Amino acid sequence: MGCALLLVSGAPLFSQDSPAGGPDEPAIPAAIRPAQAPQEPAPGDEVAPDKRVFGVLPNYRTADDNTPFSPITPKQKFMIATKDTVDYPLFLLGGGFAGLAQLMNQHSDFGQGFKGYLHRYGTAYGDQFTGNYMTEGLLPILFHEDPRYFRIGPSRGGVWYRTGYAASRIFVAKTDSGRNTFNFSEVLGNSISAGIGNAYYPGERKLSDNLDRLLTALATDAVSQVMKEFWPDIKRKYFSHHQHDVP
Repeated sequence: MGCALLLVSGAPLFSQDSPAGGPDEPAIPAAIRPAQAPQEPAPGDEVAPDKRVFGVLPNYRTADDNTPFSPITPKQKFMIATKDTVDYPLFLLGGGFAGLAQLMNQHSDFGQGFKGYLHRYGTAYGDQFTGNYMTEGLLPILFHEDPRYFRIGPSRGGVWYRTGYAASRIFVAKTDSGRNTFNFSEVLGNSISAGIGNAYYPGERKLSDNLDRLLTALATDAVSQVMKEFWPDIKRKYFSHHQHDVP
């Protein structure tokens, strides 16, 4: 197949190339000219983002802020929320966090043992479920906001600037027209999720408990966005060397 393609592509190029020194000087077919070495992408150039940061954190809503803005549909917003909710690594992470919470005796009214563990696992996933659909699906549709994280990359600033930018996106979002606005979906969505938690955290229904759940959700999302901002840089520096060594 490869030889056939070379012959087909080389034939017209051979016949059209004009000799540089006269009609008796043979032309060199383009098919046998030395190929140029492929150029590596510049540090700021973007490719399609990984589906998972570090192979674990869902990364279905990262977009490039250096490209022209293109809005997404309500259906796409729901798809983002769904993928972020049912991606299988989240179930593994949920199990780990539930075990840690049990070791630290968080939500002590759940008790210990396997029953207590299942209770912690279920409530942790419930927080994730309601938070994702509120902040990435329902409220972005209602407020006409874009739930995606728009990564700026190294071409737009240094480490500290990008860290501050990424963390601040829990308070700043893009509208469906591409303008910046207060992130009602994130703040109000996580507030609603914290309130829903009163249904399955019977011993934690005080205002301070609700604020704790809200602040935990906001902090988790801020850290998540910082990781999404720097993951391509980390991957390029520490995990892509073997690709450049291949002849």
